[in-house]
Amino acid sequence: MLKHRGFPGRLPGTDYQFTIRRANPKGATPLTPRERYRDRRPADKRADVGFLRALWECFGDQPFERGNLDAGRLSWFLGREVKPAEDSFDPESYEALLVLDVPVARANFPEIFEGLDE
Repeated sequence: MLKHRGFPGRLPGTDYQFTIRRANPKGATPLTPRERYRDRRPADKRADVGFLRALWECFGDQPFERGNLDAGRLSWFLGREVKPAEDSFDPESYEALLVLDVPVARANFPEIFEGLDE
């Protein structure tokens, strides 16, 4: 399992986890798309913004390996802002390649991209 050096382990000041410390010996937790409802708690929304900002700052629009990124947190974005980078996507693999869908991320989380020139 690839460990993403420099990626924040959690949202500062909270217990919202962004990475895992070690691989699960029984296999990776499968990534499954989750529905985000408008009535989510403000703290959950801040965690979404923090995680997506970290993805953007670390990987930009380039494909990245799932590695030690938290499956639960990734699943909130899967199928929308984060998409499989290859046709042979295995949701139960630590080696699965993902990519940030920048136009969708900009539309759903404009505050992350404010002030950036592209």
